[in-house]
Amino acid sequence: MSDGQTAKTPWLPPRWFIRLAWSVHRGLYRVSGSRVGLWQPRENRWGVLRLTTTGRRTGQQRSVIVAYFEDGPNLVTVAMNGWGEGQPAWWLNLQTHPDASVDVVGEPRLVRGRAATADERLRLWPRWSRSDANFDAHAARRSSETTVVVLEPRPGGASLVQ
Repeated sequence: MSDGQTAKTPWLPPRWFIRLAWSVHRGLYRVSGSRVGLWQPRENRWGVLRLTTTGRRTGQQRSVIVAYFEDGPNLVTVAMNGWGEGQPAWWLNLQTHPDASVDVVGEPRLVRGRAATADERLRLWPRWSRSDANFDAHAARRSSETTVVVLEPRPGGASLVQ
């Protein structure tokens, strides 16, 4: 800043509160029979989906709820771990087992996860910044770059039938 002051880091709730909020969100989704907890993205506002990956060590199905945007047929999220250090387990799982499934409002889908290319990241990152005025400041807290994750429809599996 020009007057000699430094920019104030935006406030984040304590880690225990973030983890509790995640648990409550997953619980509401489960208890409501999948009727509450997911929503579609809108212009300059992210949506919420349920991502199910295969555990890299256990081989068991693991589900998380993450924010996303649509980019054509792809769904785009960020591996932010609640802005804490390290990579979230779901992203580590996707790196080992890229095939996954997502539940979005209206339908489940089969997807394959990957990190965005450098060009994709440059194009997609600003969409997150427009949805949250503090997004870049929160990302700057992390010692490593936050991965932009692209969930592409799997060939022959755009919609999951169960």
